[in-house]
Parts: sequence; structure tokens; C-alpha cells
Amino acid sequence: MIANVHPAGWTNPTPRERYNLVVVGAGTAGLVTAAGAAGLGARVALVERYLMGGDCLNVGCVPSKAVLHAAHDTRPDFAAAMERMRRLRADLSVKDSAARFRDLGVDVYLGDARFVAPDAVEVDGQRLRFARAVIATGARATGLPVPGLAEAGFLTNETVFSLTALPPRLVVIGAGPIGCELAQAFRRFGSTVTIVSLDPRLLPREDADASAVLAARFAREGIVTALGARLSRVERRTDAVAVVYDRGRGEEIAVADAILVAVGRAPNVEDLGLEAARVDYDAATGVRVDDWLRTTNPLVYAAGDVCSAYKFTHAADAMARVVIQNALFFGRKRVTRLVIPWCTYTDPEIAHVGTSSADAATRADVVTLTEPLDDVDRAVLEGETEGFARVHVDAHGRILGATLVSRHAGETIGEVVLAMTAGLRLGAIGDTIHLYPTQSEMLKRLADAYRRRALTPGVKRLFEGLMRLRR
Repeated sequence: MIANVHPAGWTNPTPRERYNLVVVGAGTAGLVTAAGAAGLGARVALVERYLMGGDCLNVGCVPSKAVLHAAHDTRPDFAAAMERMRRLRADLSVKDSAARFRDLGVDVYLGDARFVAPDAVEVDGQRLRFARAVIATGARATGLPVPGLAEAGFLTNETVFSLTALPPRLVVIGAGPIGCELAQAFRRFGSTVTIVSLDPRLLPREDADASAVLAARFAREGIVTALGARLSRVERRTDAVAVVYDRGRGEEIAVADAILVAVGRAPNVEDLGLEAARVDYDAATGVRVDDWLRTTNPLVYAAGDVCSAYKFTHAADAMARVVIQNALFFGRKRVTRLVIPWCTYTDPEIAHVGTSSADAATRADVVTLTEPLDDVDRAVLEGETEGFARVHVDAHGRILGATLVSRHAGETIGEVVLAMTAGLRLGAIGDTIHLYPTQSEMLKRLADAYRRRALTPGVKRLFEGLMRLRR
């Protein structure tokens, strides 16, 4: 993998007189921007200080989903799963390799990039002048200022995939998507797992009843959850570590062989010379951009985790496409018009797009419909009836948002995202023929439920009178 994404002995090219586009960062946003721009005829430079492919390939989506898949096996083997993951990751790394992008016509520079002027970046003493630039440096795992944690040592998503032996006891700090996904995976591999989080419930961004479905599953699988817990300290013991926390009834202790910290991500804005580029930024929220992804320097754009609240690979990909249009072709595509779904890949999966139940409850013009999975034949036949499908629509039947909780929620929600993107009403999903039996039928059932709302007693009496006339 390293030979592909940061090859030893790589020779940086001689800079062109001026580039149409200089892309700083070779994660998803940077790679999509560079490849797309070069394919359209632009002269492009791409700079990466660490590993091409960014988080997604190296420490994010690719390794985590390979491990999660293996954890669902009947008899999961941790060492074999990790070896398989690294092999598959290496195979996939060809797509993000320095050589491939060079062959696409991109000038690939490996090294530290630093803005030295509003229209120039320096890499290893070479100056790259540009007409436009894109900051796509991503984000990193955040730590916690908990006494004793650094001394005890801890894992993040950036280091956990280097493990070769299963820790018998694991404490996961954080109840967000990364924490929940890996907690369930390690439990299924055989670790004793405890989740400790300040949040009062799992996946606090999701609907409360979606979180409750996952909490019930975790309880049955033997995952201990200490929620609403304030961390006091971490103590290093002879052969273990002790995480001390307080839920308002005195100190409690979770003893472990390893700690995984999964409490969020921080944008990579340091050491980029953003002041010289006249680019405004904040250490917590990242580079500041407008609706067209321009920074405070009109020559410089940003995309991906470094500037977005949606820290997902697919969001970075979509933002990169916005940047290509706006930076190179005077486009006016707005990032706020993107319909961005997300999914937590636990079992069951929890997928969401658009308006939440909490927001919908504040609006009198929104109709919320929910279909339980135990009314869907495929789910019943496969014994996967935990979960539901929920949709929020306005008075005209336009879809405002949805939450799906099922084993295949991440795949199924794409139909809703397509409908929202195309401006289709819920009735369009109802008019679509769905394969039987599939879990996607839950969406058709939601559409049918919405139509039944129109069948008021008065309308029903009208239809009954019409039928009598036709006898």
C-alpha cells in the first residue's frame, strides 16, 4: 500500500509556469478534484504530505467496512480479519496511487505544502503558482484532555487498524458512529466492550427511537454502555488501564486492555500558511467558505472535511464536483443544495437524510409517517424485524427527510435521496414497482400510507356513492 500511496524515492516534478489548479491534500476531495479537473483539460498539481487516499482509504471507510464485514461472520477471527483488511486495502490503493494520478496528467508532489502568497504554494522549496487552488487537507481524530489518558495510551481510528491481536477488554470513549461501529465489531470478535460517553444516548444525532433500537441490540450482545458519564481520569495499572467516570452517583471504573477514543474529528488547518493566503479559518470548524465553497481569498476554494460539517467520503466527493464547476468554469453551484445522506454501519444500520424527527415536530405543515419492519415480509422471513422506516413530507407530498433502521438501510435510503434530489414527491416512490420480497418495500408502504391519509370519511362516502351508480 505504501508503495502506491507514498512511494519511496518519488521524484517531484518540475513546476509548470502556472497551474490552472493546485490541490492541497490527496484525500477523497482532493483526488476527485484533481482527476476531474485534469480530465477536463486543466493543468493540475496535487500535493500530499502523508498518504494519498486520505482517511477513507487508509484509516476510515475502507479498513473499517472490511473489519465490520468480517465481524458479522459466524465465527469471526480477528487476526485473519485484520490481515484480510490490509490485503484488500493494498489492492484498492492502486486507484489512489501517485503513479495513477501522474498517468492521468496530474503533477503529483509528495511533501509539505505551504501557502506563501495569495496565489502560490511552496513544496520542498519549489513554488507552485496557480490561477485557483483547493484546500482539501481533511481532518484528524481528536483527543481528550482527560488526566492520565495520554500516559495510559489509547487508540483512535487512525491506529486501531494496525492491531494484530484482539484486546480481551476494550473501553470505547464516545457513542457516535465510529465508536458504535467498532464497539459492536470488537464485541463480535470476542472482546468485552464498554462504551463510556458524555452523551445521554447512543448516536445522539439520530432519532431517539433509532438510537433505542441499537441500544437494545447492544444490550443483547453484551456491550456495556455507561452513558451520560463524565470522565474523571485514566489510571495505568500493572497489566491494564482503568477508566474512571461519574454518572452522578459516585465514581465507577471500567477496566480494559485497550482504550479507543472516538469523540469526533478536527480539521487539518495547521502549518498551511493560510495567513499568507489570506484564508480565514477556525481551529475547531476549519476553513471558512461561502455557499460556492470559496474561501476569503477568491482564488482559493476548499472541499471535504477541512471545511464541512458533513465529514463523509461521499460528501467530500460531492463538494469536489461543486469546486470543479465553480473554480474552473465560473459555475454558481451551491453546496447547500446538496442532499447529503449518512449511515452508521452497525447491525442494524441507521441511515438518515434531511429533516430529523425533532425538527419535523416543530413544524405544523410536516407529516411524519413510520412503518415498522415487522410489517415488511422480507424482514420477517429473515428474522430482521428490529427497526423501521420513517419519512417526513410537506403538505404537497415533497420529501423533507427520512430515517431508516434496518440491516440494509444504507443501500435502501438511496431511493429517497434520489427522490429528494430530483424534487420528486413521495407518490413517485409509491408509483415505482419494487421487487418482492425486498426490504425496499418499506418505502412503498410509506407512500401508500401517505395516500391513505387523503381518503378522509367524506372522500370515502363520495367514492361509495360513485360505486353504487356503477353497479
